[in-house]
Amino acid sequence: MAARSRPSCDPPSDPAELGVLEAAAALAERRLSALELTEACLRRIEERNGGPPSFDGAADAINAWVRVYPELALEQARAADDRRAAEGEAAPLLCGIPVGLKDLYAVAGLPLTASSRVLEGNVAARDAAVWARLRDAGMVLLGHTHTHEFAAGGTTDQVGNPWALELTAGGSSGGSAAALAARMVPAALGSDTCGSLRIPSACCGTATIKPTHGRLPLAGIIPLAPSLDHPGPMARTVADCAALLEAMAAGEQETTPLSPPPAPLAALPHAPRAAPRPLAGVRIALTERPERAGLEPAVAEGFERAQRACEQLGAELIERPAPAALDWNDLAAVLRAEAWHYHRRHAERHALYRPAIAEYVEAAAAFADVQAYVGAQLARARLTRAWERWFLEERVDLILEPTLPIVPYRRGAGYERGHAGGPGDPMIALSALWDMTGMPVASLPVSWQVGVSLIAPRGREVALAQVAIDLQEHELGVPAWPASG
Repeated sequence: MAARSRPSCDPPSDPAELGVLEAAAALAERRLSALELTEACLRRIEERNGGPPSFDGAADAINAWVRVYPELALEQARAADDRRAAEGEAAPLLCGIPVGLKDLYAVAGLPLTASSRVLEGNVAARDAAVWARLRDAGMVLLGHTHTHEFAAGGTTDQVGNPWALELTAGGSSGGSAAALAARMVPAALGSDTCGSLRIPSACCGTATIKPTHGRLPLAGIIPLAPSLDHPGPMARTVADCAALLEAMAAGEQETTPLSPPPAPLAALPHAPRAAPRPLAGVRIALTERPERAGLEPAVAEGFERAQRACEQLGAELIERPAPAALDWNDLAAVLRAEAWHYHRRHAERHALYRPAIAEYVEAAAAFADVQAYVGAQLARARLTRAWERWFLEERVDLILEPTLPIVPYRRGAGYERGHAGGPGDPMIALSALWDMTGMPVASLPVSWQVGVSLIAPRGREVALAQVAIDLQEHELGVPAWPASG
């Protein structure tokens, strides 16, 4: 089994620079305390967020956070230090690691607003199931990060991209990705309905694993479309994401509308394999999907670099036509029907939505075609079977493709009418298929503005994570934050 943590090394002068596994090693070896780590992250938020958290953000601010909870974080950090002192090597790997939660994850007694005035004053009665697992593992909650309002879009315009504030950080988990990229926090949670873990990761140079649908419970997470929604971990490396996913999946799986729950998750790798060609024997497919989506030059260049890296590590790359294409009308039917099932409860507060989200909710409210919804779900099942059969018949282990066909564009218009997310949005041109099929995806950076994705059949997170870790650690790396940042 892969190593549980990275090799011992002296922590950097600022512990906020540490990733999850680096920090876990420092904590376990008593070279760093959870209190020191948490204080460093809170200082970093003050230095880089661009002022206190705000609803609308500002042109000169990252504004990754909706709310920060310094007193709670320091209290939890002290408790984590006490736990490590009492339990020693038996303490959970993540005990004392700070985390940011997308403002969809409920924490008992704290506000939960989906970055929307519609939920102003809302306080969660109980913890989201996934957060409860991380809390029990001793993680330290720094705050809630901004989402594109109600997760219904791909830009999160109230958040500035840390690499270039005038650009979008992506969405809907834009606050989580921005906080990670700016080194405000080593770990964060997001969610993915049409690409919302992967889109901001590609825009901000961070990593994520979208697990198999049903791998993680949705209880206590504000939904967009439950049969498409995937909670998931975000960090700066795939290895760190794997460590988070293990803790998030430490419990029952869920039955999904398309299939039984996936088998319990085996131990995930946390380190690259040492062999000079660790991907030898791995068969990676390239399809025509990226070409059909139309790649911007920087994306095409990054995609070619990732292909060369896979081959250098020993993988066999093959070209095969895709067995089936996503019908965007099916996606629209599922999104609208399921979104209105939730948002109808807020009908009396409709004027409080941002304009694009109001437009989205209006379209959902007008959708009443039950037959189209049922037909879309049946089509999803056929689509999923076609891809799973293709993986088997073509002897494909993984698919490689760009996460996005475009690089981050200028932020600012994402909440205007005419910019409602959904079919036709270039942000989801490549990502939405894998939510419709529920297949796991690892997204990792080639540069701060280009990401690539590896896709596996349902339930194959272990093999997926290992290849993604090998690719990142041996070849692609992590974008370096500017020295002047």
